[in-house]
Amino acid sequence: MVNSATIQEQKVWDVLANITDPEIPVLSILDLGIVRKVNIYNNSITVTITPTYSGCPAMDVIGSSIKMELLALGFIKVEVASVLSPAWTTDWMSKAGKEKLKAYGIAPPSNKPQVCSLELFAPNEAIQCPQCNSYHTHRISEFGSTACKALYKCDACKEVFDYFKCY
Repeated sequence: MVNSATIQEQKVWDVLANITDPEIPVLSILDLGIVRKVNIYNNSITVTITPTYSGCPAMDVIGSSIKMELLALGFIKVEVASVLSPAWTTDWMSKAGKEKLKAYGIAPPSNKPQVCSLELFAPNEAIQCPQCNSYHTHRISEFGSTACKALYKCDACKEVFDYFKCY
């Protein structure tokens, strides 16, 4: 038999699954892997989150969204705790989240090895174009539309795209 605490916790996780990242609205905060734990005690709840990087401006909006949604669910006291250790890593992202990024036109984090370019003395990442799937791409800028993304161009289809950087 399932107890009411288990049902209540499942409702919380269902709510969290529908809160999106304001900078990348195709991803939920669960897709990103920033929710570390949920503690429920009577009508109080604490949700612990880890930012994708310290100083991420989206964290305030995400924290407010969590509070509003859980207050609407009936909790009397809602706390959002932010922890920096262990540091967030793209390994915490869900596989579905990475697939959503690609479908949205953002190259998901790649774990492919890097090779050194002799002419630039900088690593060339094997970043796949989310449009045509070519690996013939190059970085235009270390920073894209947000600090957690880099800007790339595909040499095959000539499209410019964001790459969600590995951490």
